[in-house]
This record gives sequence, structure tokens and C-alpha cells, in this order.
Amino acid sequence: MTTEYDDKGFATRSVRAGQKRTNEREQSEPIFPTSSYVFDSAAQAAARFSGDESGNIYSRFTNPTVRTFEQRLASLEGAESAVATSSGMSAILSTFMGLLSAGDHIVSSRSIFGTTRVLFDKYLAKFGVTTDYVALTDLEDWQQAIKPNTKALFLETPSNPLNEIADLSALSALAKAHDCLLIVDNCFCTPALQQPIALGADIVVHSATKYIDGQGRCVGGAVVGDAQLVGEEVYGFLRSAGPTMSPFNAWTFLKGLETLSLRMNAHSAAALQLAQWLEQQPQINKVFYAGLPSHPQHELAKQQQSAFGGIIAFEVKGGQSGAWTLVNATRWLSITANLGDTKTTITHPATTTHSRLTDEDREQAGISDGLLRISVGLENVEDIQVDLQHGLDLL
Repeated sequence: MTTEYDDKGFATRSVRAGQKRTNEREQSEPIFPTSSYVFDSAAQAAARFSGDESGNIYSRFTNPTVRTFEQRLASLEGAESAVATSSGMSAILSTFMGLLSAGDHIVSSRSIFGTTRVLFDKYLAKFGVTTDYVALTDLEDWQQAIKPNTKALFLETPSNPLNEIADLSALSALAKAHDCLLIVDNCFCTPALQQPIALGADIVVHSATKYIDGQGRCVGGAVVGDAQLVGEEVYGFLRSAGPTMSPFNAWTFLKGLETLSLRMNAHSAAALQLAQWLEQQPQINKVFYAGLPSHPQHELAKQQQSAFGGIIAFEVKGGQSGAWTLVNATRWLSITANLGDTKTTITHPATTTHSRLTDEDREQAGISDGLLRISVGLENVEDIQVDLQHGLDLL
């Protein structure tokens, strides 16, 4: 899935990679809202369906707008192939359904999105795929959890919502030593700030809903990796099962990629400023942000990432009551569980994003009742501080 811009810089690829102009010579990429395509002859139709001739067949698995998004994202991640999906969760599902079999085993970080854990424990388990969970930052824990039938190591880094940082190079070496795949959710950083494949990951998954879109408009996902694992196996699952990205959403994400680097650096700068301010507030027990020197993986984050991202978690005094008091006192911050938006959002993970976990699982993942998560948008940081102060004054 190479493009003519693969030797260009990141910003150039963000704007140009994957685009193929039609005879109309359009400047902006077109949207192809079609379910099917017309063939020149019966012979051509047969050749397309058999794979003897490349080209569009049916928009469940071939669409020019979706293909442009896939090629651009693959270029930004430094990968051979990408498969666009209908959501971030369908990207994870497609990865494991395409690559694993009954009897296989996953080792996963405990510090993952709550719904991902439900997918592993409630649904993949029905098909004979088992999962064990380990501490994201404890390499020995990962080592001890690997079994002869382990086929994949899965993690998010930075983690949701505590900003824990995994050592990707060390986990890559561990995965290779045990003939496992290293699968990394790169949602929080995007390829603008972190490129896991360059650090040894085999596959990267995205919720394009978040920073790739960047304005909270559409739902989508993607799987990125090599031509065989992703370009054939994951793509084969999507072709048959159909968790497909729509052309309109793909076009929206293409527009998001054009400004990705600018936005991610702006989010990161604002988040660092806000995290430093939060750390000084007496009503807050702890701030979780990898850009702070107080963060235990601060130095590792500096090595793996070009900036620290836009997500901050912090624990307020008073448990759930204190957390809800702060949230309810804000006057214009968006109370929503989505993230990666130009608008700052705030949520209480224990009762939203991680509410489907058991109390024990939440405790092991560090999701306390007093924990709040902020996705720092592109407003003036001083205005965000003033709105949070309304709640802090009540604690």
C-alpha cells in the first residue's frame, strides 16, 4: 500500500498521501457514496471477484474514499497496509477474529478501555480464546503470563485513563522471543506523537473517532500493519463480516489527518500547562500525566513520544461524591465520555468508560471512585482552569 509521498515528511503525507485525482481534477478528495460498481464486461466482473484483476467490487470492502484514508494512515504509521473499520472496537474485534483461532491465548494489559476487556472476557471467550491480564509497566508480569498457546500481547500506551507508559521496545523483544504478535492501541498519541511499528510493534489499532477525526463528528477505526497480517487476514475478515467504514466517515477522517500534527502538538501543550496547574491544587490528591516529572514513566515517555498527548487523569478528594461535585459544577466543559475533541471533555471513568468492569477489576486497573479524566481541547487553558475552579472551590 505504498504511495508516491512515502518519502516525504509527516506533514506532507498527512495532506497528500493516498490521493488519486479523478478526471475531474478535484483539489479535495471526493466522496464515493456508492454501494456497487459497474464492470466493462462479464469477464471483467469474474476477474475482479476472483482476484485476478484489482479494482472496485462492492463497497463493503472496496471503496475509493475509504482506500485513500487507509493508504494515508498506513503511510503515517510507517506500515504496508491499513484496514478501515466502522469503529475502534470493530478494529480490535477484526484484528483478533482475523488472526486468532479457538484455543489461542492473549496477554493483555489491565490498563485498557473497559469495553475492550468486555470484548475479551465475554465474547472472544465464547470462541475459545482466553485472556490473562498483567500490569502494563511490569515486564516480568508479561513474561510470566505467556503460555505456549499465547499468540498476542495487547496494550494501550499511554493507557486509558492513567497515562501509564509501556516500554514498547522491551515488549517487542519479548513478543518475538515467544513468537507472539505485539498489538498496540495508539489512540491517545496517534502517529503524530508515537509510531509503535518503528518501536517493534506488529500491528497498531486506532479509534479514528478520537484524535484522527478531532472534532467529535464520526465513528470509525483502523488496523495498521503488514501486507499479510493486515492486508490479507484482517482484510479477509472485514470482507466477509462487514464491519465497514462508510465513505462519508472516511472522508471526514481524511480531513482530520490533514491537521493531525498541528492539533496533537496543540493538545499536548495545553494539557501540560493544565496538568502543572492541577498538580498545585490542594483539593487534588494526584495528577496522572506523563508530561509531568512526577510521573513514574516520564523519561520513557520522552523517549517513545514526541509529546505527551491531551489526556489528563486526576484524583480529587472526597471519592465519587467529590468527583461528581466537581463535574456538575463546571459551566461549559463537555460532560461526555468521548475524547480527542477540539472541545474539552470531562468524565468520571468509574461510572462511565470503566463501569462495566467489576469493582475488583477497576481497583486493579487503578480506577478509583475519585478519579476524573479530562481530554484537553483547543480552548484557552486559562478558561479551562476557571471552569474547573468552580468545582474545586466546592471540595
